[in-house]
Amino acid sequence: MSSPTGPASGLPVRSPRPRQSGRHRRPEPVAAPEGAPALVLAVPGAPGPSTRSLAEEVISIARSELPGLEAGIGYLDGDDSEYPTPATVLAHTAARRTERYEIARAAGREVAAPEGPAAVVVPLLAGPDNVLMRRIRQAVMDSRAAAELTDVLGPHPLLAEAMHVRLSEAGLARADRARLFTVATAADGIILATVGGDEAVQAAGITGMLLAARLAVPVMAAALDQEGAVAAIGDQLRGSGSTQLALAPYLVGPELPEGLLDAAVKEAGCAASEPLGAYPAIGKLVLSQYAAALGISPQPQGSPAH
Repeated sequence: MSSPTGPASGLPVRSPRPRQSGRHRRPEPVAAPEGAPALVLAVPGAPGPSTRSLAEEVISIARSELPGLEAGIGYLDGDDSEYPTPATVLAHTAARRTERYEIARAAGREVAAPEGPAAVVVPLLAGPDNVLMRRIRQAVMDSRAAAELTDVLGPHPLLAEAMHVRLSEAGLARADRARLFTVATAADGIILATVGGDEAVQAAGITGMLLAARLAVPVMAAALDQEGAVAAIGDQLRGSGSTQLALAPYLVGPELPEGLLDAAVKEAGCAASEPLGAYPAIGKLVLSQYAAALGISPQPQGSPAH
């Protein structure tokens, strides 16, 4: 499929179907080019049924946005049986590409030898985490496959939208500021909780400013994995006049160590919303990172907050 600047380099182009005529024709859906690299989702944290369900839903959302997308899931702490590691998924992906090429040649088809990455690896992380990113990068190297590693998903306005929705689902924020009703439990101060150190807190703060604009309440970021950080931010918000706080995880979910969120909620003495999970924006941002690496698909709605 052609991108806005022309065909993706080195990739075969599918011929588009005839467009409908008339004023009310439907826009043509963008499809993955034949031979395009696979999308491999790198999932942190301890694998399990709930993590697999979340990852599969994210991939399903990405595929719905880009039909024909080849995709796989690699679990950073996988066991290479039920939960394959990124290195294993990448090695198999590269082998499949070579096999398809050899089969096509054996069948007498004139096909170009595979070039460029066999896969694009997208970390399932809302914000930066140097420790996890080093492990994902090492997994890519260990696979010995030609693969490209993208950045994490945020900061991005779609993540602010997702956290707003999660807060409203928990009864901690109005779903729509324009509606003339009140939520008795709505928070007047938000602690945006993340993991990954100072860099992660700074990145969360960017999305936090977007969330603050949506909710018209102060939002401050804090590190869940730094002792006393959440309580300190809670005290700071209360000192500036907030009386009813809420904690919003700036996390997809699998990267969150067990028990850490519950401990932070007790420490801050407030309610919390759920992690971002498989909110549609997560799948769209995963695809956006893949698309940015290859130039084959439009960006999701909303401009990046970088």
